[in-house]
Amino acid sequence: MKDKKTLTGQLGIALCLMALTACTTPTPEGDRTNNADTPTSPTQAAASPNRDCILVENGYGSQGQVAVQAEEVVSGLEVPWGILFLSDTDMLVTERPGRIRLVRDGQLQSEPVAIVPVTARGEGGLLGIAPHPEFASNRLFYIYYTADRNGSSVNLVERWQLSADGTSASPDKIIVDNIPVARFHNGGRLRLGPDGMLYIGTGDARNPQNSQDVNSLAGKILRVTPEGQVPEDNPFPGNPAYIIGVRNTEGFDWFDSSTLAITDHGPSGELGRSGHDEVSVASAGANLGWPPIYGCQDQEGMIPPSLSWEEAVPPGGAAIYTGDAIAQWRGSLLMGVLGASHLHRVTFEPQSPYQVQSHEVYFQNEFGRLREVIMGPDGELYVTTSNCDGRGNCPPEKDKILRITSSNP
Repeated sequence: MKDKKTLTGQLGIALCLMALTACTTPTPEGDRTNNADTPTSPTQAAASPNRDCILVENGYGSQGQVAVQAEEVVSGLEVPWGILFLSDTDMLVTERPGRIRLVRDGQLQSEPVAIVPVTARGEGGLLGIAPHPEFASNRLFYIYYTADRNGSSVNLVERWQLSADGTSASPDKIIVDNIPVARFHNGGRLRLGPDGMLYIGTGDARNPQNSQDVNSLAGKILRVTPEGQVPEDNPFPGNPAYIIGVRNTEGFDWFDSSTLAITDHGPSGELGRSGHDEVSVASAGANLGWPPIYGCQDQEGMIPPSLSWEEAVPPGGAAIYTGDAIAQWRGSLLMGVLGASHLHRVTFEPQSPYQVQSHEVYFQNEFGRLREVIMGPDGELYVTTSNCDGRGNCPPEKDKILRITSSNP
């Protein structure tokens, strides 16, 4: 394992953390300068020789070799953050400024399905979206957004109901409230798990200590029932925390019913650190180590990543490819990349899924910043651009949804 920090350096960082929330003022992840491939438990995996962290010291990875192409589905969106598929051709799309949009028969409808009262400041606003496990019959879905409350801001997850005709929606109930908020590091990804539970990715809200505090909702992947209750089999009894030690995740997906691939943003100035975005593989109760460790560092009881980059990437959404259209990609992790502007593919060793086998770059600088990555019901991969978020170059046609498919005849 590559690790440029000595034990002495780690102790110094720990002392700094105890004294200060941050040693320098963080900068937004997307503004960081870029120069330029199962153990039975995460704890066992951390000590396994088959869990070596790959540190990418220069650039991002080799050029992808699989023949693929990107087809435009729709344009005219403003910072599309999440997608909920209604059918092969219809979907709901969240826009960070606070609109839920409808794509019907492949066409973006002009009127929003709903306008959510968000505080769209920095990385906050209307973020993730996910269906209720019985969405087909009850039309219920979840959104993650930033709101003003009595002069203060909060992040929350709220359940909404879509009308029968799909053209309007109304709030139903708050599922998780008072998630810590900051201008940056708000997380926001929602996913319905294979177990029917709702999983919620949160950021550390610019307070690294939140990530190690099991009683804070920040810096975690949370797991709750469709009604917002804590499942009895959560790893921390009576607590929605499922995975801790997260800095700011916008992407995760399941290899199997209990093992997740997680993308996480590395530091952007706090504690004197920068770069080192991560791809990790973990399960219930895992501690991804932020802030005591970062990059390819290791510490007892904490999970080192499988892949990390010295240069800032940073990652957006992520999905395990489960379709047949691109046979070579099946089982790979695909993640959107914001600052480095590409789609990244990661493969894992078949006999040791914590160990990266290869990783490669697609569409470098072709479409700008890429955020959401999700499999559609048609077995194709869908990706959103994020060029109108204030950090990219917003074109006249604004942001897009792309379908990634094979370019072989």
